[in-house]
Amino acid sequence: MKTLIKNAREQKGLKTREVAQLLGIDQALISKFENGSRKPTKDQVVKLSSLLGIDFETLMVAWLKEKIIYEIGQDEFALKAMNMVREEIQNNYITVKKSLSKNLLSILEEIDLLKAKLDKFRQFDSYRIAQALELEYTFESNRIEGNTLTLRETDLVINEGLTISGKSMREHLEAINHQEAIAYIKHLTEKNTVLNEREVLSIHNLILRGINPEDAGRYRRVQVMIKGSSHMPPQPFLVSKEMEDFFIWHETNKNNLHPIILAAEMHERIVTIHPFIDGNGRTSRLIMNLILLQNGYVIANIKGDYDNRMQYYNALETAQTKNNKEDFLLFVAQIEKESLERYLDIIGQ
Repeated sequence: MKTLIKNAREQKGLKTREVAQLLGIDQALISKFENGSRKPTKDQVVKLSSLLGIDFETLMVAWLKEKIIYEIGQDEFALKAMNMVREEIQNNYITVKKSLSKNLLSILEEIDLLKAKLDKFRQFDSYRIAQALELEYTFESNRIEGNTLTLRETDLVINEGLTISGKSMREHLEAINHQEAIAYIKHLTEKNTVLNEREVLSIHNLILRGINPEDAGRYRRVQVMIKGSSHMPPQPFLVSKEMEDFFIWHETNKNNLHPIILAAEMHERIVTIHPFIDGNGRTSRLIMNLILLQNGYVIANIKGDYDNRMQYYNALETAQTKNNKEDFLLFVAQIEKESLERYLDIIGQ
């Protein structure tokens, strides 16, 4: 692991002092990580992976290997214990899958069949199809939050640069900003960028740009109630810690969960943390769709009409107040299934 860290730092052209400053730790610790005299914590492994561009799985496996060797050393029963650990971990993976309901497993199988079909016809993708669907996504996502621009008006604002009489400047900016945020998550997908704090803050900054510049790309500093819910998010001074745990949870689980479940979980978790004073809904849906795009799925477009909006809010509230995410996971899975079906229908497959 020490070689991984040192090589990555040197390739980035960073000094140990610079890495230490970016991580908020003592410079001597970085040197100790690189000479093997000190092991980073799990939180530090996550941050090092993101900062130095090291594949998280590769770095995490190296960290766990050294941790295990340090703990068990050359004990004569080490191999027997390791075999028992392997069996227990495998059983845990099976348990995670079994924890999903039959309904959810069934729809995930349908989604994977649709995705497999789409993968065969990717050559029929076109810029015009993507542009039309992304326009609809911007319209619906903003409509959920109360924006009154119609689909046609959203098109005129984004693609023609027109101003709609009787509509507020905020509504115009919400349309323009959201479309740029979609372009940004597509850019992150193409670069295969690891989801980290910088990217989440950048997405939020785009959403609130020109609308609320003081809070754009910054965590909230006051306590707020979650819209449509009785849930109270963490106290302001805990937001950064909650978000740190959020990214650790993602890195720990991203290879263990079905991408649909992972995307839905990330959406629900960021809404529950409610890290921003405004724009949490749009940002959480964009993060959800970033994960879907990174895994080869299509944008899950939640409709903003009353019935769909209420179903969406109710499923979220159940997840937050009753610690039961089944309804929300099913809701997101169904939306993705419908989005895949529509996409295949558009390209004539």
